[in-house]
Amino acid sequence: MATIIEFSLPTEEFALEETLDTLPEAHIEIERVVADDPDRITPYIWVRTDDFDAFEAALEDDPTVEDVVMFSDTGEERSYQMTWTGSIDFVVQVLTEYSGTITHADGSADGWDLRVVFPDREELSRANEAAQEAGFRFDVKTIYGSEDARGVEYGLTERQRNTLVAAFEAGYFTVPRETSLSELAEQQDASHQSLSERLRRATGTLVESTLITHSDESDG
Repeated sequence: MATIIEFSLPTEEFALEETLDTLPEAHIEIERVVADDPDRITPYIWVRTDDFDAFEAALEDDPTVEDVVMFSDTGEERSYQMTWTGSIDFVVQVLTEYSGTITHADGSADGWDLRVVFPDREELSRANEAAQEAGFRFDVKTIYGSEDARGVEYGLTERQRNTLVAAFEAGYFTVPRETSLSELAEQQDASHQSLSERLRRATGTLVESTLITHSDESDG
């Protein structure tokens, strides 16, 4: 049975320490992570900040960042693909050697909050032992089995799940609709475009994790 751990850690143990020190009001949400190299990972992130020009300038000077590409701009948020190196070594080890999967991560100047899913408790225990031996500093918030998770097994971030639930409860998915996207955006204190993109990302993630299989992808 899959086992989920939620924990927090300081920025110096993960990534973007210098960027977040430079822009303490910035908030980062990891949408997904690709770990296909033993020395680096490729995250796809969403960023909220008051000054995107300053944020991108800070990325250029951050030693943990390489190959930054901006994908979209909603006005309130921007999405990026980038490569992280350096201080993320242990996190890469967790993802590659212990079959961990980051399903949610929020970062700010105060640190990072991560949710990682392991295939079973044994792999989590092995990763924890390696973390202790490496002196990796983190604060465990909770550990639970996949039957207790609400949306975690589908790869949704907490914000994506909350948005989908709010839309469902407001009647956004009924026929005919009981609320409009504009009304839902106002309830969520978000712009029309930002909420629209969030709903599309969440829906796409849900479809991919529940309906799309590897054979489907290869046959397409």
